[in-house]
Parts: sequence; structure tokens; C-alpha cells
Amino acid sequence: MDIEERLSLITRYPTEEVLTIDELRQYMETGARLKHYIGFEISGYIHIGTGIVSLSKVVDLQKAGVEVSILLADIHSWLNNKLGGDLDLIRKVANKYYVETFKKAIEVLGGDPNSVNFYMASDLYHNNDEYWYLILDLARMTNLADIRHSLTILGRKMGESIPMSWLVYPLLQVADVFVIGSHIAHGGIDQRKAYVLAREVALKVRFYPLTLNGEKVKPIALFHSLIPALNITGKESKEELSELKMSKSIPDTAIFLHDTEEDIRQKILKAYCPPREIRMNPVIELAHLFSFRERRSEPFIIERPQQYGGGRLEFWTFDELVKAYVEGKIHPLDLKNAVVNEVIKRLDPIIKWFQSGQGAHLLEEMNNIMKITR
Repeated sequence: MDIEERLSLITRYPTEEVLTIDELRQYMETGARLKHYIGFEISGYIHIGTGIVSLSKVVDLQKAGVEVSILLADIHSWLNNKLGGDLDLIRKVANKYYVETFKKAIEVLGGDPNSVNFYMASDLYHNNDEYWYLILDLARMTNLADIRHSLTILGRKMGESIPMSWLVYPLLQVADVFVIGSHIAHGGIDQRKAYVLAREVALKVRFYPLTLNGEKVKPIALFHSLIPALNITGKESKEELSELKMSKSIPDTAIFLHDTEEDIRQKILKAYCPPREIRMNPVIELAHLFSFRERRSEPFIIERPQQYGGGRLEFWTFDELVKAYVEGKIHPLDLKNAVVNEVIKRLDPIIKWFQSGQGAHLLEEMNNIMKITR
């Protein structure tokens, strides 16, 4: 696979932005093995935003010859009071439910789960003076405005009442990039500001500087798109979308990897899907993710009832589908029914995994944990 083919894999949907593609190409041209990382908070059930969107990009990077790593962000989750702020419980969920579910999803997506590096964040910090010197070094190089700018919209709106732990959080995010030695720092587009900050300080850090063939370099920042919450209204700004992505804490907004076929069907049929409108349309995004990410061997089919014009529509590309939808040739309900079938078909191996054996056992444990932490 040549460099352009590898770049094509890395930059295809759901990639939304790469800072910068030219730098990434230059890094690849050195012939060095590049390292990647993405971090996940340990909070609740894993939904498709994490288990399919994020991990499909991890698999793309793996296929492109990048060494991929997943950070299980236990300390970050504890700072944000996830799972009741119980650090031991957070680590238990991370090591069992998260790791095994991630491995299964990576396998189903066509990747190699056994070659993924899993790190527990606290293991990187434990008895590691240089990590804490790095945090202090980052604090020396940044100011309060930098940190506040790296927060979510909610944090920026809260003014002086923001929890102090939220101000520490961006420093942890930036430090993780360097401690793991990640040439490619990967996250959702809502993580953009933190990884831009990592690029800004990269050539100045003294502890764990990022190097490539002995030279200090900036991390490449790779951002994937977000699947809007299923109950989004369409009135939100693009910036506000980062606060309105699928949420573990609001089940009706998200499709979870353990959802049954009927759960998936009902959620999609109830989802926001305005006619002719593709902006912030979660059903259109689901079609893109599950039906058009890979080259199709058979068409995407939409069946239209006879009383509404009837006939079967066939699409081979996402652009064709979007054009027909914007022109009003596809009714939202017909689109939803077609997308339901595709999502269920693609998720079928994971759905079945959660219904028996190891997956069922993990889900039962997780159900019990969620009952006591809500």
C-alpha cells in the first residue's frame, strides 16, 4: 500500500479534519512507524458514536500501518464524576466491559483487536515523576484563557462557577498525547481545541517531547465527525452539536451496541429527520456510516409504498442518496425504514454477541453497575 492509499484510508469518512494532511504525508515519507492514540472516558454503556464511529477510524489507521492505542481514561472519568466518582468501579468497568466490547467491535469492523495497545491512564501516571513535571511544564506554557477555550461549550458558559477539576482536564488531555508518544492524536471534533493546544506547545515541552527519527515534531490532530443525538431539533448551531451528540446518559438519544433489533428500529423510526434537510440529520448520518463507508457490492435500496408513487430506488453512492433526498424524491419514513435494515444488518454480530456467552455476562454486570450509579 503506497502513501496515498494509506492517506485515503485515514482521511475517509468519518474523518472530518486532519491538522495537517501535508504534515501527515511528510511523517509517512520518513518510513517510520507512526503511533496513534484515542482516549475514552469510562462512563456508561457504549453507543455507536464510540463503538462504531471512533473505532472504524481506529481500524482505518491500523490498516494504514499505524500502531494504534486506546487510552482508558480512568482518572479523567473520576474527575468528571462518572460512575458516581468511584475510581475502583471505573477501573473495573474499563478493564472488563470496555476492553472486551472494544475488541469485539474492532473485530466486527475488520480490524485486529489483538494488536491494539490498551492503556489505563492511571498506570501512565503511577510513580512517574516526569509525567507530573510535564503537567507543570504545560501549566507554565499556558494561561487560563487557553484552558477555558479548550473546554466544552457548557464549561465556557458556566463562568466562574466551573469546577476546578475541569480546568485540570485539558492539561491531562494534552499530556496524554506526549506520554504515549502519539504522532496522531485522534478524537471527535469536539476535542479539537485540546489537540490544537497540544500542537501549539509540542516543540516547547521538555518532558516526553514527541519525536520522529530523532527530531521534535508536532502531533497530527485527527478528528472524526459526531453522530447527532437522535432527538436533535435541527435548530442548534454547529458548535452546539458537540453538546448534542449521542449521550450515554440519555438512552433515547443514542443507539447502543447492546440494543436489540427492536430497540434500534424504534429509535430510528422516532429520530429527527426533516424532509429535504441533511444538515444535522442523524438518519442521513447513519446512512453514511452504515451504508456508504465501504464500497458497496450491491445497491442501497429504498422501497416506496405504492400509494405514495411506489417503486424501488437504488443508490450506489452517498452523494446520489443525498441529492435524491434534498430534491424530495425520498420520504423521511422510507429513508428511515431502509436505514433501520442496514444498521441492524451491520450490527448483527455485536447484537448476537451481547445475547449469549461473554457479551451477555458483561452486559448483565454492566446493567447491575448502572442501577447503582444512576
